[in-house]
Amino acid sequence: MPENYYSLLFVMAGVTYLVRMLPLAVLKRRLENRFVRSLLLYIPYAVLGAMTFPAILYSTQYMAAAAAGLVVAVVLALLEKDLLVVALSACGAVVIAEAALRYFGRMG
Repeated sequence: MPENYYSLLFVMAGVTYLVRMLPLAVLKRRLENRFVRSLLLYIPYAVLGAMTFPAILYSTQYMAAAAAGLVVAVVLALLEKDLLVVALSACGAVVIAEAALRYFGRMG
């Protein structure tokens, strides 16, 4: 463990607390600007998408298998299926695609 572990931990905790506390302290009243409100509404989804999309593509050995799982997930999500159905179907598509790629890779 580094010598300055606790100082780094306290600095990280302080920065995290400031980022969460500062908007509450500065903004005493409700935001009236529709643009700012909609921007703040979509930030969590944008951040989640930015973190999830690369993880989807690089989570498997084959990029084609990851793409197959992504396509299945997007199609089922657009069809408004349940989250569990989407996730399990995407995982199943990845497993099947990886097995097919391994099988046909050995044949060639």
